Amino acid sequence: MADTKAVDAAEAVAEAGAEPAAEQGTAEVEGKQPRSVRVVLLALMIAMLLAMLDNMIVGTAMPTIVGELGGLEHLSWVVTAYTLATAASTPIWGKLGDMYGRKGVFMTSIVLFLIGSALSGMAQDMGQLIGFRAIQGLGAGGLMVGVMAIIGDLIPPRERGKYQGMMAGVMALAMIGGPLVGGTITDHWGWRWSFYINLPLGVVALIAISAVLHLPRKRAQARIDYLGAGLLTVGITSIVLVTTWGGSEYAWSSAMIMELIGIGVAALVGFLFWQTKAAAPVVPLHIFRSGNFSLMSVIGFIAGFVMFGAVLFLPLYQQSVQGASATNSGLLLLPMLGAMLVTSMVAGRVTTSTGHYKAFPIVGSALMAVGLYLLSLMDTDTSRLTSGVYMAVVGAGMGCLMQITMLVSQNSVEMKDMGVASSTTTLFRTLGSSFGVAIMGALFNNRVQDVMAERAGALGSKVTEQSAQLDAASLAKLPVAAREAYQHAVSAGTHSAFLLGAVVAVVALVAAVFVKEVPLRGGSTPKATETV
Repeated sequence: MADTKAVDAAEAVAEAGAEPAAEQGTAEVEGKQPRSVRVVLLALMIAMLLAMLDNMIVGTAMPTIVGELGGLEHLSWVVTAYTLATAASTPIWGKLGDMYGRKGVFMTSIVLFLIGSALSGMAQDMGQLIGFRAIQGLGAGGLMVGVMAIIGDLIPPRERGKYQGMMAGVMALAMIGGPLVGGTITDHWGWRWSFYINLPLGVVALIAISAVLHLPRKRAQARIDYLGAGLLTVGITSIVLVTTWGGSEYAWSSAMIMELIGIGVAALVGFLFWQTKAAAPVVPLHIFRSGNFSLMSVIGFIAGFVMFGAVLFLPLYQQSVQGASATNSGLLLLPMLGAMLVTSMVAGRVTTSTGHYKAFPIVGSALMAVGLYLLSLMDTDTSRLTSGVYMAVVGAGMGCLMQITMLVSQNSVEMKDMGVASSTTTLFRTLGSSFGVAIMGALFNNRVQDVMAERAGALGSKVTEQSAQLDAASLAKLPVAAREAYQHAVSAGTHSAFLLGAVVAVVALVAAVFVKEVPLRGGSTPKATETV
């Protein structure tokens, strides 16, 4: 009888597309060493917090940094260098983890991130800071991927839903706490500590992972696909630069943007062609044969598009139109992030207890589309309570999507491709956020400038000729008529941005309808991945 069960379990693993050898040990993870698993998960959440918190803390410190180091004209590169390095290195970290073992590669990314943090804190001019931020970004590219891939190794998909609330909680903590922590650190300790604060947290994560996490060593026979990595890096870099510079540093129709688009398209086409020839491709194209994986990549892209657009424009609307304080800008997002946390926990628990998940992408996409449409209806008379309810609807939708996309993506590939699946899903979400901020930002800026010209004439055009986004100090200095015109302009701008987001969210809804509910690995039989 026991032998029959063992055979049935092995067949179930084979049918799910996982390697039986790689699946050994889940029973130990879930049974013998739950405390070790909790310690590992805590360390992973700290690493995830490092990756998500950094930009939000640094953003608050930027005015002080520029005041000391100068180089205002290079200010955007402090963020762009980090973002570029993170996006370009994400798929490479995932592939390295699959080839050489998850633990060593993940710890390497933490060390690189900490080195970049320490160097950034010691920067003496803007050029050094930009270079050190790029090093920090290279490490950050491996943090999120490593967290997701190690969780994918340790916990089977059927059980993984229990831990979604932890990930959503870390995300909410980073978004709410980042600006507050950044402001406090800068005011009391100085801007350099906005980088140094990463060091103790990173060391704790390193010690815990080194002591408790024990995964089998891997050694790939194939060489690293350097050509594929290079082409992908050039393609991603071009995309991020286009979305970062387009409409701000350069006009969308400028020669620079057109050249970057051409280089990006050529590099990505070359990358796709080479991946069919490479012995060990950076992104094995066979993972896209899974319909669920491809659909989740689309949904993840749209979730990133919508989320970061909302995070950018909601505080701006509440500060400019509703008169909220900029100091507590993170708290303004609490209704959205709170709803996201609750629904993520509910989705995870239901998925774990029932094994069913298809309803969540559908419901999440629908709620996201409805919520964004409601946000597009906000005007100068909308109360904070009403806007908070609208934000909660969007947050509930995103909570149904954020972790389910990763869960289904990982369940759709073999265990040997777990790192690549995690990094590819993360990359699509990252690119989605870049496109969301760029496209929604372009719509917002154009609409604000048009309305200001209509309502305030030449004065309105002069007020927004440099930027359509005014800080609180600049807004307070405007004449009453110009200030009222700007409030109407921001309302019109957010209407256009959120209406676009609602349309894009409908695409996610269509994609979700076609998701097939494939049974999650690790359901009815004792399962595990690599032992802790």
